[in-house]
Amino acid sequence: MDGLAGFLLAGVALTGSPGPATLSLTATGAAFGIRRGVAYGAGITLGMLAVMALIASGVIAVILALPGLAPVVTVLAALYFLYLAFRIATAPPLAETNSDAAAPSFAAGFALSLVNPKGYAAMAALFSGFTFLPQQPAVDASLKIGVLFLVIAAVNIAWLLAGSGLTGLFRDPRSNRIVNLIFAALLLLSLAVAIRP
Repeated sequence: MDGLAGFLLAGVALTGSPGPATLSLTATGAAFGIRRGVAYGAGITLGMLAVMALIASGVIAVILALPGLAPVVTVLAALYFLYLAFRIATAPPLAETNSDAAAPSFAAGFALSLVNPKGYAAMAALFSGFTFLPQQPAVDASLKIGVLFLVIAAVNIAWLLAGSGLTGLFRDPRSNRIVNLIFAALLLLSLAVAIRP
């Protein structure tokens, strides 16, 4: 348990740094507000719980070891992020948004976590880089999942709140378009960084 402080610090740094999930969550908070962004944030958080389970169990290592599958997964992830960037870039100003406008859903957040290369890389680094209970691997993995789940939940709430602070910019059509395009570009840039060889 001596490495817990280092694990927490690394967890906050890896999960809290700008990436596809955090940037899309911030854009959602800005474009739709906290209340309408909560479901998306919950989807991202629970999706990361699934990613942690896949990493800890070794399922991802087995899947990506299959010949030719890694490039297919990368292309599918890239297509999903292109779709998200398009949705962000074309979101209408809040003044034009009525209650029927489609805010990103829980399912969209969950799916984003499942296709987010940064999430897998961060979890693989955290799970392989720290060991608390070497004689009890199942308990060790469970402890890491529990701690990281709390860290990810706190980080996601912080990014959603940060985004909601930008809501004023989303009411002015010109500012809204500029901010939307910046967020969409940052999302694509974060994807490019995450999938580079």
